[in-house]
Amino acid sequence: MSVLSSIGRFANRYVAARARHRSERILLSLPAELRKDIGFPEIFETRESRRAATFSAKVI
Repeated sequence: MSVLSSIGRFANRYVAARARHRSERILLSLPAELRKDIGFPEIFETRESRRAATFSAKVI
């Protein structure tokens, strides 16, 4: 594993996280009724619970 491959992986994760946050911001700017129609609250809650489960697994 070279330094350049590590930097490349970090850059890819950064780009993916930035796109995810941008999408969430756009979805959160929509009216609540429209977000419910497309199922965004459930998607957001599922991801948050998955993140909590992953975090707790790493701590244990």
